[in-house]
Amino acid sequence: MLTCAITGSRGVLGSKLKKKLPLKFYEFRGDITSKKKVNQWIQKKDFDILIHLAALVPTNLVNKNYKKAYKVNVIGTNNLINSLKKKENKPKWLFFSSTSHVYKPLDKFKKISEKSKLNPASKYGKTKILAEKLLLKKLKKYPIKVCIGRIFSFTDKKQKEPFVIPAIKKKLNNSKKKIIFENINHFRDFLNTNDIISAIYILMKTSKFGIYNIGSGKKFDLRKIVKLFNKKNKDIVFKNTHRPTYLISNNNKLLKTKWRPSRFKDNIKYFY
Repeated sequence: MLTCAITGSRGVLGSKLKKKLPLKFYEFRGDITSKKKVNQWIQKKDFDILIHLAALVPTNLVNKNYKKAYKVNVIGTNNLINSLKKKENKPKWLFFSSTSHVYKPLDKFKKISEKSKLNPASKYGKTKILAEKLLLKKLKKYPIKVCIGRIFSFTDKKQKEPFVIPAIKKKLNNSKKKIIFENINHFRDFLNTNDIISAIYILMKTSKFGIYNIGSGKKFDLRKIVKLFNKKNKDIVFKNTHRPTYLISNNNKLLKTKWRPSRFKDNIKYFY
């Protein structure tokens, strides 16, 4: 059985990934910003692959404390890289969970490919670009295949605020009969966690390296998602002062690995 070192194993994606993949996991549960703790973990055991999921993600939290986000998302990744460079028995493959936030949402419907211009609309996206560059530059000369997955929006029953779906659900569950949603006239690309995990697994099995968009390639209207969750038939009012934006993946590169996302009608059930 392959052994896998993993960071971020207690998050929504990481906790499910451990249960789904047939790997022996070696979890990091320390402070990713600590050089000493990261190095002790990396040097302690040998492992075949490394999956790096640890990050400070919610954009509002990153905006409030960019210094902390930079330490976790960029310095933490750099700590891993430096420790791997010193390790005698290096892993064969490394997966880094990046994000669609490295791209700027478009004002018209056009799918975004891995070759699209990087122009982060958030500080969170900026930290991920910096981490990507460190991985590709510093591990270029080492026998470690680096695979970067730019994950688009996803949802899961265990996901909490301030992510989009949980935030919508909470707002709909308040006691008001009339609920106003402002500037939610946007289109996003959603997957469920099982799809993301299967993508990571097939990228690992086929030893892919480089950058891959991980998304459904389908556009989800956030207003329709609001209506989907409106089980109590509240009076919904949409106030849109901004133009709609689109952040939809061109996943052709990933599809060439024979990976396939859940069918559209199957994906909807994960919103409940």
